[in-house]
Amino acid sequence: MRTITAICANDDWTLDVSFDDGAERRFDVKPLLLYEAFAPLSQLSAFKAVRNRSYFIEWVSEADLSADTLYLDGVPIKDSNASENIAI
Repeated sequence: MRTITAICANDDWTLDVSFDDGAERRFDVKPLLLYEAFAPLSQLSAFKAVRNRSYFIEWVSEADLSADTLYLDGVPIKDSNASENIAI
């Protein structure tokens, strides 16, 4: 079972999540704000108060997301500093 090693809440209601296997994913929380459990997170300060609990993340409002959800529904974060290998 993968665990979350780091999380960063961005100003656009996305989360950048790092996992113990080295993967990095970006998860968009905006669609969830329509649900009652996530509605308090529409205030940016509440959203940014996310807490890492290794196997899941949570907010003071008791909304939470599992590591598996963040990984499977998140999109890989491309390393903008990586150079492309081009065969000649």
